Amino acid sequence: MSERFTVLVTDKVSESGLEPLRADDRFDIVKIDDSSDPAFAAALGSAHGLVVRSATKVREELLAAATSLRVVGRAGVGVDNIDLEGATARGVAVINAPAGNTVSAAELTLALMLAAVRGVAAADQSVRRGEWTRARFRGTELRGKTLGLVGAGRIGGEVATRCRAFGMRVLAFDPYLTDERAQDLRIERATFDELIERADVFSFHVPLTAATRHMVDGPVLGRMKRGAYIVNVARGGVVDEVALAEALTTGQVAGAALDVFADEPLPADSPLREAPNLILTPHLGASTDEAQELVAQEIAEGVRAALADGDLSKALNAPAIGGEAMRALAPLFDLGRRLGRLGCALAPGGLEGIDVRYHGDTDEALRPLSAFVKVGLLENILGVDQVNFVSAPHLAKQRGIGVARTQLARHADYTEFVEIVVKAEDGDLKLAGALLGDAHPRIVRIGDYHVNVVPDGTLLVLKNLDVPGVIGRVGTLLGGHGVNIAEYHQARLSRGGPALAAIVVDGDIDPSLREALLDLDEVTSAVVVRLE
Repeated sequence: MSERFTVLVTDKVSESGLEPLRADDRFDIVKIDDSSDPAFAAALGSAHGLVVRSATKVREELLAAATSLRVVGRAGVGVDNIDLEGATARGVAVINAPAGNTVSAAELTLALMLAAVRGVAAADQSVRRGEWTRARFRGTELRGKTLGLVGAGRIGGEVATRCRAFGMRVLAFDPYLTDERAQDLRIERATFDELIERADVFSFHVPLTAATRHMVDGPVLGRMKRGAYIVNVARGGVVDEVALAEALTTGQVAGAALDVFADEPLPADSPLREAPNLILTPHLGASTDEAQELVAQEIAEGVRAALADGDLSKALNAPAIGGEAMRALAPLFDLGRRLGRLGCALAPGGLEGIDVRYHGDTDEALRPLSAFVKVGLLENILGVDQVNFVSAPHLAKQRGIGVARTQLARHADYTEFVEIVVKAEDGDLKLAGALLGDAHPRIVRIGDYHVNVVPDGTLLVLKNLDVPGVIGRVGTLLGGHGVNIAEYHQARLSRGGPALAAIVVDGDIDPSLREALLDLDEVTSAVVVRLE
């Protein structure tokens, strides 16, 4: 007799989207729309699967009560309402539905863009007040304007296609966008600085990471064309809300539309509430009937596959290797992830592929090791909450990042040795790491340079001239900014020629310090990488 599964569904998930579960007679569905209903708590203990949207908080107390739970499905993209670490510790897989709201979010972007440039919301309010002042609401056309697209992934690509249909020229800033993908979308690649200076309308489609938080602040807003427009349906925090309110007040920014905010619901004292020429919507990106049905269907299929077939390929947190082997190989896998993060930061141009070469005796290590390398490679692109070593291979394939895996004989000098070659549009980058003993990681190669540093915390990678005093000047500058150096390794290929410094520091290096380092005559490049 086949095993039966109970799936508890809450948060008013689309009924029609649950058909993949209803059509399988191995599944019993218990639908309780309000998770605060006592019936929900009563049903939780026997549920094998739980399907939620954003209202239900899957925290420690809920997980502790769900003693039979094997999988949580989030009918949407973000999993901020789910304790991923707690779920993993309890052996509960967590899956989400990243694709179902693509068109919905793209269409909302266009709706807000059109409303902003034509002053639709303010004109509506004016008429309702009994006014008829058409001269106040002279707008501008999208035709002939330049769209500055920040992020050209799923949703950004859909926005680009629609904006081209309006006769717009599309510039895109996405460090991971290849020429081939740009040609497919018929858009032009640009640096962030070029985008800021050339675009008339800006649309943001990036995750909220350390690199994207307040990427649009006061100085950036000041460098935009006076009278630019801004639309953000991605993540709150990407745009500095205080700075945007000021730019709208002064007229530096002609208009804006925001669907996402740093704090949600939007606080009563937010300066955005009083800013002129600003449209505010309550996070409606996925709020269409079609999107809700699609994300429900996507998550229902994922939950069915996880429970009935043991297929965890869509899981954000489920290991693909046995628990004992996972614990034994954890230092190796962590080293691979950190090498991937470093490779992503240092890769010269759009990513095209990666080679993973493992020198060691463990036959089952290579495939999960390569997945961990891809996790590191993708974390800064997609956000850490969207990638783990189960989902990374699928996500890399979606982005056209190929992988080659090779297992070689054990290295003569190290217990475990990993080489990765990041293949990018402008050339290949080789990195290597090693374990000393069983659990002491080191980065031992960056490009052509042999180094020896612990991959921990913040790593500053400098390219500089091998001249007297450069180490002292760099150290003095870091110290003057209150940054403590944990390790400093300088490597060179020849006396007096190009050199590379790998510097591990405590804490962070802010953009102003990085700019100060680049102002040193001897320094030609400076890359900051968070390896934790």
